Amino acid sequence: MTSTKERQRAAARARLEREMAQRAAAAKKRRRQFQIIGAGVALLIVAVGTVWIVAAAGDDKTTPGSDTSAAPVACKWIEVPKDQQTKQTVDVGLPPTTSPPNTGTKTMAVTTNFGTVNVTLDLAKSPCAAESFAYLASKNFFNGTKCHRMFTGMLQCGDPSAKGKGYRETDGTGGPSYRFGNEYLPTNERPAYPAGVVALANSGSPDSNGSQFFFIYQDVELSPDYTILGKVDQAGLDVLKKATEKGHDGAFDPNPGGGHPKSDIDLQTVTVS
Repeated sequence: MTSTKERQRAAARARLEREMAQRAAAAKKRRRQFQIIGAGVALLIVAVGTVWIVAAAGDDKTTPGSDTSAAPVACKWIEVPKDQQTKQTVDVGLPPTTSPPNTGTKTMAVTTNFGTVNVTLDLAKSPCAAESFAYLASKNFFNGTKCHRMFTGMLQCGDPSAKGKGYRETDGTGGPSYRFGNEYLPTNERPAYPAGVVALANSGSPDSNGSQFFFIYQDVELSPDYTILGKVDQAGLDVLKKATEKGHDGAFDPNPGGGHPKSDIDLQTVTVS
């Protein structure tokens, strides 16, 4: 028979084993809770970091009151020395600012005897050219002149000496008493000068832009050496095609090419708004 002491020792061992099992289960449960809490904290840290990164990346001058304007430009107006001015040069002084607006657009309205051609001037691409033409227009510089030269796809205007019945005798060298440099050149565009583009004429020398410009009325292949002033809409393009449909007289062929338009094309008024 089992003695009383043996029964007591067996009961004590059983209680100890139950307590040890309970303690082990409790420890395991605590470790599991710590793991879950730790993982949650890690996820929270990652989430907070992601939110901070997104917020920092999104803070790119878009908050209310922040400065979103483009960097200011600096136009360089180069006055033609008096001893280099000719009878085809019109002294109008210099544009009053060298820091014109360089965002948004303006409209240059060219009223001709064939209709009005509206040119959209992109101030972000050629702000100095736009400022120059706005200044010349304010001086009535172009009013009463004629487009004096024509190539296939191109009509050249803006020579102040191309006036009256004898305008066909002009040598095409007229301009204002200042010059300025190139701006937007379509070096990565093909064709560089598609129909509808308005580009500045120059002499081929640096900083030789003045008042003369080309209306491009059909795609032409030119080297990208001529500043793009703006573009005309379809209605303006229709006016240009009508004005040039009779072609030119070939007076400048074979070199430098082209001739006077067979139709007199008058620039009655030019305004910029």
